[in-house]
Amino acid sequence: MADTSSSPALARFRIILWTLVVLAALGATALFVFRPPTAPLAVTGKPFALESTGGGTFTEASLKGTPSLVFFGYTHCPDVCPTTLAESAVWKDELGLSPEQLRIIFVTVDPKRDTKEVLADYLSSFPGTIGLVGNDQQTADAKASFGVASETTEPDADGYYLVNHTASVFLINKDGQFEGTIAYGEPKDTAVAKIRKLLAS
Repeated sequence: MADTSSSPALARFRIILWTLVVLAALGATALFVFRPPTAPLAVTGKPFALESTGGGTFTEASLKGTPSLVFFGYTHCPDVCPTTLAESAVWKDELGLSPEQLRIIFVTVDPKRDTKEVLADYLSSFPGTIGLVGNDQQTADAKASFGVASETTEPDADGYYLVNHTASVFLINKDGQFEGTIAYGEPKDTAVAKIRKLLAS
């Protein structure tokens, strides 16, 4: 029987096969690096203190009193953040809720660029949204409290960078307790149903 283990056809097949394996691995890596995490790691409720665009200091204790939708992001975010903030406003309008009945809270994970003034200006496009900002350590404390992950990409030649981050909206009840999340891209009906449940808790 002829030995075909080194035939040109078999060699080409092996090259194609390994090329596909490498491309699949690179694709999986790209999804991990560039797709923002969508699930919280663990909500710990650890203490944090951030400056609010509404004035004063906002801490974990400030979450008590009014149900809240809490989302972490940054003003230079190209898609996830503005989409989520716009959807949050739609959910709130769908239920006919005032700021006294449901708060929308946006916490920046990019304190280097997002000053209080920058954040306030950005959120003017999303009326009623409370912006929270702190220094690097304060931001890290807030992320740890909610189990949020974020990582900065390598800056380009102009110094511009992105920040990959947890894309879930955290549902916090009137007692300041974690009730669940709304995933990025979740259907409106499901999101609204979760908020109704939050309000009833």
